[in-house]
Amino acid sequence: FADDTGLEVDALGGAPGVYTARYAGPSKDFNLNMDKVLAELATLEATGREVSRRARFRSVVTLILNGKVHQFEGTMEGTIAREKSGRGGFGYDPIFIPDEYPGLTAADITEEQKNEISHRGKALRAMAQWLNGRQNKLPEKMQVVARCAKRLNS
Repeated sequence: FADDTGLEVDALGGAPGVYTARYAGPSKDFNLNMDKVLAELATLEATGREVSRRARFRSVVTLILNGKVHQFEGTMEGTIAREKSGRGGFGYDPIFIPDEYPGLTAADITEEQKNEISHRGKALRAMAQWLNGRQNKLPEKMQVVARCAKRLNS
């Protein structure tokens, strides 16, 4: 299986989206990426119109099993902060305020708190639930994965 994650900002037409890691260029510098998102939102707001800062992280996990593709999705909804905050997390966490923690960025909350609400965790838990429901029908190697996934859900 494989996964991919992107940040989608409504006011930017869903950007950075598939370009999340390279939004400010090929260096994959997340400080530059965050600066670019903040600058683009500030430019839109400078026009005087109301700009939504709604955003989400979206993860899609793809599992290919017996030649069939199965996809599982998870999102973490929130808003883009006006400035960076926090020391934890990675990527865009210092500018992303999850709905579950108003006033705190994903870099301000603990790793445990983030794992409970994370987009990737939701996608992996969905895959785990799907695997658990088919455990007896899976090849032996995948049954081991399903047992591990069951622990993830408990």
